[in-house]
Amino acid sequence: MGIKNINKSEALILRDEINYCDGQIVSKTLAQNEHVSITLFAFEKGEEISTHSSGGDAMVTVLDGVGRFTIGGVAYYLRQGETIVMPQNVPHAVFGEERFKMLLTVVF
Repeated sequence: MGIKNINKSEALILRDEINYCDGQIVSKTLAQNEHVSITLFAFEKGEEISTHSSGGDAMVTVLDGVGRFTIGGVAYYLRQGETIVMPQNVPHAVFGEERFKMLLTVVF
């Protein structure tokens, strides 16, 4: 299965492909299979995904705003254009320091 839920053969601004929703975390899956997962997220300020771990390396690129990523107990504050990798099997959490959007790519 290939890329879904966005237009192909067209220049896109990824942050415009997902909208904020008051008091929620919104997600849009772009690809999902046994090798890779690609998902867009929009976090409202104060929303979070609590501590968990992943069976693959999870690379995040912030598309808008500021997010806090806690990886193995260390907090990182990322802004638009910044990327971080959350290593496989290392506990991590994500928090909307302010409303923000991100692209998450997990490689299994």
